[in-house]
Amino acid sequence: MESMFARLPPPPYYAVIFSARRTGVDDGYGETAERMVELARRQPGFLGVESTRGAGGFGITVAYWESEEAILAWRRHAEHAAARERGRAEWYRHFELRVARVERAYGWDRDGGEAGPAR
Repeated sequence: MESMFARLPPPPYYAVIFSARRTGVDDGYGETAERMVELARRQPGFLGVESTRGAGGFGITVAYWESEEAILAWRRHAEHAAARERGRAEWYRHFELRVARVERAYGWDRDGGEAGPAR
């Protein structure tokens, strides 16, 4: 089973945090979400992604990027822009997007102990 945690280089890097509450419309959402991750993985500067969604329709996706330039290039990607517009029109009741620079990162694993700063 693939880890749900992104394997990232040592900081600094950027996190784009997308928090959203869904509408009841599901038409094509899952396929589009998978396609966006597939496309993002091909973009220069993409480092990884972590995502979760609760039964109540609230979800958070964090995409990690090398630079603000890489984030802006992804924002301008035509297929991503079309998916964003469809999200506003159909899939999301409300969303918030935040961009943060990660200065420190560390982790811990019950089986492996301290994961260290360069997870």
